[in-house]
Amino acid sequence: MDVKIVTRRAFRVAALAHVGPYNTIGSAFDRLGGVAGTAGLFSQTDARMVAIYLDDPETVPAGQLRSAAGVIVPAGLALPAALQELHLPAGRWACTVHRGSYAGLGDAWQRLLGQWLPSSGHRVGAGEFYELYLNHPGNASEEELQTELHVPLVA
Repeated sequence: MDVKIVTRRAFRVAALAHVGPYNTIGSAFDRLGGVAGTAGLFSQTDARMVAIYLDDPETVPAGQLRSAAGVIVPAGLALPAALQELHLPAGRWACTVHRGSYAGLGDAWQRLLGQWLPSSGHRVGAGEFYELYLNHPGNASEEELQTELHVPLVA
C-alpha cells in the first residue's frame, strides 16, 4: 500500500446526512446528485465528491453509523436548503489512492487502518476520515475509478 503524508487545506462541503452501514452511502450520493446537480454545485471549481465518516465502526453498531455524502464547494456559495454545510479541517493526513470498484473500498480501509497505520509510527488525530473521489462512474470505467482515502494524523 502506497501511503503518503499530505498537508491539506480546509474544505467546505455541501452534504446530505446518511445513517446506516458505511457501504450503503451510495443512496445518499444518489439523492445528493439530484439536489446538487439542480443547484449547479457540480459546475463550481474544485467541485469534487466526498464521503465523510463520522463514527468508528468498531464501536458503533452498523445501523447507527453516521456519514455524509457531499460535494466540495467554495466559501460564500449559497447552498440549497436540503443540504447541510460541513467542514473538513486543514491538517496532516495519511492518504492512499484506491483504484477500482467502490466495492473494494472496505478492504482498502482495512489495509490502511489495520496494517499500515499500526506499523507507521503515526497516530490518528482529531477529525473525520473521508474519501475524495478523483473521478466517478460518469467519466471513468469501474477499473479506472480513483478514490483517495484520508486519515487525520496527530500534528
